[in-house]
Amino acid sequence: MVKHGEVRNGALLGEAQLENKETPQPCPSVFPGLEVALIDLQSSWNNVRHHTEEISSNRLLLRRGQSFNITLYFRNRAFQPGLDDIIFVAETGPLPDLAKGTRAVFSLAGHSGPSPWIASLETLGATSLEVSLCAPPTAAVGRYLLKVHIKSLQGPVTAYQLGEFILLFNPWCPGDAVYLDSEPQRQEYVVNDYGFIYQGNKNWIRPCPWNYGQFEENIIDICLELLDKSLNFQIDPATDCALRGSPVYVSRVVCAMINSNDDNGVLNGNWGEKYSDGINPTEWTGSVAILKQWHATGCQPVRYGQCWVFAAVMCTVMRCLGIPTRVITNFDSGHDTDGNLIIDEYYDSTGRILENKKKDTVWNFHVWNECWMARKDLPPGYGGWQVLDATPQETSNGLYCCGPASVRAIKEGEVDLNYDTAFTFSMVNADCMSWLVFGGKEEKLHRDTSSVGNFISTKSIQSDERDDITENYKYAEGSPQEREMFLKALQKLKAGRSQGFLGAGSPPSGSMRPRASPRSLDTPSLRPSDVVRVSLKFQMLDPPDMGQDIRFVLLALNMSAQFKDLKVNLSAQSLLHDGSPLPPFWQDTAFITLSPEEAKSHPCKISYSQYSQYLSTDKLIRISALGEEKSSPEKILVNKIITLAYPGIMINVLGAAIVNQPLSIQVIFSNPLSEQVADCVLTVEGSGLFRKQQRVLIGVLQPQHRASLTLETVPFKSGQRQIQANLRSNKFKDIKGYRNVYVDFGL
Repeated sequence: MVKHGEVRNGALLGEAQLENKETPQPCPSVFPGLEVALIDLQSSWNNVRHHTEEISSNRLLLRRGQSFNITLYFRNRAFQPGLDDIIFVAETGPLPDLAKGTRAVFSLAGHSGPSPWIASLETLGATSLEVSLCAPPTAAVGRYLLKVHIKSLQGPVTAYQLGEFILLFNPWCPGDAVYLDSEPQRQEYVVNDYGFIYQGNKNWIRPCPWNYGQFEENIIDICLELLDKSLNFQIDPATDCALRGSPVYVSRVVCAMINSNDDNGVLNGNWGEKYSDGINPTEWTGSVAILKQWHATGCQPVRYGQCWVFAAVMCTVMRCLGIPTRVITNFDSGHDTDGNLIIDEYYDSTGRILENKKKDTVWNFHVWNECWMARKDLPPGYGGWQVLDATPQETSNGLYCCGPASVRAIKEGEVDLNYDTAFTFSMVNADCMSWLVFGGKEEKLHRDTSSVGNFISTKSIQSDERDDITENYKYAEGSPQEREMFLKALQKLKAGRSQGFLGAGSPPSGSMRPRASPRSLDTPSLRPSDVVRVSLKFQMLDPPDMGQDIRFVLLALNMSAQFKDLKVNLSAQSLLHDGSPLPPFWQDTAFITLSPEEAKSHPCKISYSQYSQYLSTDKLIRISALGEEKSSPEKILVNKIITLAYPGIMINVLGAAIVNQPLSIQVIFSNPLSEQVADCVLTVEGSGLFRKQQRVLIGVLQPQHRASLTLETVPFKSGQRQIQANLRSNKFKDIKGYRNVYVDFGL
């Protein structure tokens, strides 16, 4: 961008070049043609007013619907209103077009024809002119070229390229579709460049620190490049650029581009266990390294991501473009592939979950985004937070993207509203049907109406606490309103099928991740009879720490007046993040005799040596028990998901953090295992603190060994910042830690 330009011999030096429509000729008029000598785009001052100073102070970065000032300095005389006519031209995209709104022509005098762009005189000096320009709040976002045409009374028309600017969405502008009327929310969902993504399970919710880094160097350019690499742009660039004024349209384009299923999107998904040709998704601590790698490799997809990585990168892009965005975690998230709002799960006689024909799944947790925007394409009342899910699960209008789906529409069962509302409804409110497969037959065990969609979580506003927003998505489980909305959604889906149309983005048959999954954690006893006579429940005796034995008991309670003889088959199997089970590695059988109204416990232990070699990188173990009464054909199923925990990394800031002053940071970490680990690598990053991700090769760590190292950095941005760290080895991948740091501006 050009802050100042100088005109010599008919050419404007710097990036702002002279564009002559006519060759200037000597004019004997009293008022010779007005010649521009210098241009001041006032980038630093404008960027502060437009809340973009974190991105740059040298480049002009603007938000639509808000005025900005530039100053023209003239070489030969003062501007004369009424005698000099100044016309501005703003163009975006490869084929600017007045009719499409990607080219705007607007006059300082206001008589150049109808245009939603505005130019007005601010200050008139002896040889200078300060003007205020304003893009409409509906203008397409993107990279613009600004020109000016000057016509004097008797002089030729001269045209100058004043320079480039980038136009973004404006949540501070009431006329913008992404307007958010709360300043604390704007600070959190647009300006804040770090946060937490919640993982684990509903009984052990763990905050994972993340560096969004939406204002880091070159990220804005990468985000615009992402839009230009989309299939929409490649097929019809003129129309694509014209539609970039709509946050609904832009959010769908970005959603499809975060994954690489249809194009050279940012991330390849991988839900298996082989990551040797890329990065294990659990190792990432921020979006900046991912986006910069995608750009540096010629837009080749980065390996690898899972749901929280897709959502985090999308959050970075959307906040950078100016759309308020937050990251959402849904525990026990349904994936209903055939649109009947029922997740079928099949078990064998040991309680082990089996593959099923429908390919329905329940993910231990699933992560997506909410973006704030008006929805003029929907009936009134369905604007506000919209679900967007960049994880490639199902196609929507032929592409792997999901949303925007109105959160209110999901709660009210309006599953026929665009986009992908039916699929999103099933993620938070499908029912679970459990089946026992034995002797070639299927026996229905239980229908659970409340196991899907628990503790829907996001980071609190300007706080490190967790907000539970489940009530935004559905009425209280067990309430009449919740069942009413479920039946309403089911009826709309059936009606849509009978008419051969389910609305845009309705779930097709088939799935990108065709695997079975476990049920929710701490599932109560399941049995075909509504009269519960015996119950089973798991109870942990110790916290499930990595490297330690897992000790728990099976509690059995006889609530009848008769003696009960139980045979209980127990098993344990590791799980992948999406709930896909690995083969069982531990089995046991218990025989329990219960007197009337008696309770007994059966102790169990799974040693570290038994589970260590079978553990997935997600550190999930599912224990299950299937009980059978000898005198009754009834079966009792109970299961529990255990997430093994690591000790966190400790980070200490040694001294005061001041902009442009050296800062020492101590990182303390340990090997929690009773065996040696190798290939240890520590990564540390933090927007405004480190110019790039720090990578330290540690090598070998002895059993239970504790170590520390000190890093030096120079903070370059003031305000609240966060340091994120991750330690990986050949035995574990994601020991994490973080530290919040306030950086003073200094003198």
